[in-house]
Amino acid sequence: MATMSSICAPMISVLPRRPMIVAAFQQYCSRRTFRRTLQVRSCSSATSHVAPLRRLANYHPNIWTDEHVQSLTSTSKVQREEERERINVLKEQTRNLIREKQQVAEQLQLIDHLQQLGVAYHFKDEIADVLSRLHASLDHVRWELKDDLHATALLFRLLRAKGFSVSQDLFETFRDEKGNFEARCENPIRGLLSLYEASYYEKEGESVLKEAMDFATEQLKALMEEGSVPEAGGLREQVAHALQIPLNWRLERVHHRWFIEACSGDNTIDPLLLEFAKHDFNLVQDMYKSELKELSKWWSELGLSEKLPFFRDRLFENYLWAVGFTYEPDNWRCRLNETKAICFITLIDDIYDVYGTLDELQIFTDVVNRWDLTAMDKLPEYMRLCFFALFNFVHDEGYRVMKEKGLDIVPDLKRTWGDLWTADFEEAKWFHHDQTPKLEEYLENAWVSISGPTILVNAYCMGKDLTGEALKSFPSYYQITRFSSRLFRLIDDMGTSTDELERGDVAKCIQCYMHEKGVSEEVARSEIRELIKKHWRALNASLSWDSPFQEYFKNIVVNVPRTAYFFYQDGDGYGKPDGETKSQIISIVFEPIQI
Repeated sequence: MATMSSICAPMISVLPRRPMIVAAFQQYCSRRTFRRTLQVRSCSSATSHVAPLRRLANYHPNIWTDEHVQSLTSTSKVQREEERERINVLKEQTRNLIREKQQVAEQLQLIDHLQQLGVAYHFKDEIADVLSRLHASLDHVRWELKDDLHATALLFRLLRAKGFSVSQDLFETFRDEKGNFEARCENPIRGLLSLYEASYYEKEGESVLKEAMDFATEQLKALMEEGSVPEAGGLREQVAHALQIPLNWRLERVHHRWFIEACSGDNTIDPLLLEFAKHDFNLVQDMYKSELKELSKWWSELGLSEKLPFFRDRLFENYLWAVGFTYEPDNWRCRLNETKAICFITLIDDIYDVYGTLDELQIFTDVVNRWDLTAMDKLPEYMRLCFFALFNFVHDEGYRVMKEKGLDIVPDLKRTWGDLWTADFEEAKWFHHDQTPKLEEYLENAWVSISGPTILVNAYCMGKDLTGEALKSFPSYYQITRFSSRLFRLIDDMGTSTDELERGDVAKCIQCYMHEKGVSEEVARSEIRELIKKHWRALNASLSWDSPFQEYFKNIVVNVPRTAYFFYQDGDGYGKPDGETKSQIISIVFEPIQI
């Protein structure tokens, strides 16, 4: 983690102003002029001992209350016990299914269904054994599947997702002498769908997978437009769902519920698996309710949302982020910690982006980087409350880990929180000094200010299997943390930049690129979309670990940008949480699946 601090304060080159070529950028510049006026007024007020003029973002109010949370009802103890007993029976029957499946195509299909139904975590060892055996005999398996595009694409995707080395050449057998793809399998539409999903695990320079992606996308869209994809079995809905966002970019738990309900009529899925998935989903949902009650009690007693009403109060949404990072029951400690951490991240972000003056932020950043409680009297009250609450949170978690594992995580936690505040302060200086950095300069700071490293360090330190050796090895994950966090930033900016600029926020990646290249917003957004794909390719290339603890962390690394897609694919689903975000919270936390 020592290397992270070096990227938090890049040298910023102030670009010469160019004639603006689009109206959107002219409006952006007008808002900057207005912001500069506010800054001058704020400074003059400060010198005359008048309270500084502060900006307010007018965020949407919190739509959930502690009373609402505490009133959540779970199934009775008797019902839970009955459900656990039924799950244990279904679990053993499913384990027998895994043993009985001898054909490679059947094994792959079963594993895929277990993963998409959200119950694969029960069978990690069995699935790892099957995939290891298939990988060890890959040449033979490849020959066995040479006329089955669906199974071959499944094999490729499942192996790549688990970090196994598998070449794009696996698909060469499905190209004719001219290099064009052929959808050879019993069900060509399923074959195309599997090829499409597999192609999103591409790495940089893999031209075959790029061609596969283009081919499968074009063919599936054409079949949908022609009405050639049958409704039966939910296939048409599955294709439409995939074309919206590929599986590799989806928030897992939201997809699990969708898949359970959308594929109930799919005759390729064993009814035993569907029943198992429904019972398991409901039982885990009860666990989520209990976790939320505990978190809501903590948040209510902390009192920050009442004392500091200027920031986004989003406990439920923060919990959904945490579920997006890791949904498995065993990782409950990580979910609780990450929810709390994101509450602080949001508060800090709103202090730096909206509420704090530059002079206050300078002192604030210095105090937190020194973690100096004796310097708190230099801060205004709202900053003292924030810092003291975070100080207690970090040391409480550090004490717990020390007590349980004998490991000192506090230095790592302090370092990553300090890096976050330093990066936020850099952006505040750009704002107050009216600077627009080049895109790469912006990203070198923004992958930290988006909080990706803070989230990932917290998740790593909360791992139930954390060891001293694992803690020492964390700096070696610098690159994968960087790829995940830059993706997080790019996805966030694409969804939120319009609303944030309306509030008078600092330039985001889109505006940085517009300013640097002198192009329209449409061109800039197109470039950022390509940059997102590039970073996904880099992230895919980094997932080649095999230890149990690394597997836990690898999943969270990938799930950070997946969860960001959920919140920001159609705008700011975090700042404005009363739409799809609210619906999915109800779906994941409140409403059980009918069995």
